[in-house]
Amino acid sequence: MDRRALLTALCASGAASVALGTTAQAAHTTGRQLIAAFAATLSRHDIDAFAALFADSYVNHQVSAATPPPPSSLTPKQASVAFFAARIKGLPDLKVTIEAQIENATMAAASFLYEGTQTAPYMGVAPTGKRLRFTSCDIFRVVNGQFAEHWGMGDIAGVMAQLKE
Repeated sequence: MDRRALLTALCASGAASVALGTTAQAAHTTGRQLIAAFAATLSRHDIDAFAALFADSYVNHQVSAATPPPPSSLTPKQASVAFFAARIKGLPDLKVTIEAQIENATMAAASFLYEGTQTAPYMGVAPTGKRLRFTSCDIFRVVNGQFAEHWGMGDIAGVMAQLKE
């Protein structure tokens, strides 16, 4: 599904919510809570807690030159967790904040801001000591209190430009 169409549908649905507590409060974790946990676990560098946010059957629809399909030896969940583990390793002071978010009964979307200092190899670039600041926009389908699917885009070109300045 096209990300723009998905965001448009999410925003246009009568169930869309930007205020905490206005979506169905089932026994499961809400999309808003998962989005908050996504940022918090990465900021704490708790990769095990981060991995627990994703269903074992997780599907990542974000495939591009910057995020190629995972090797056949890894599931999409394992590949996503490995991608963020490498980000934490390359930016050991990584902090993730939420710029904006929206959710409905089955979908959650957020714009995340990532900030950190590159003191270890990252994306094939030797340590530069540079402070990086970049964003991503991510859309998740939530099932049984976990991320089940993902569509998104990150500012990989911006990251590379900052690393090479």
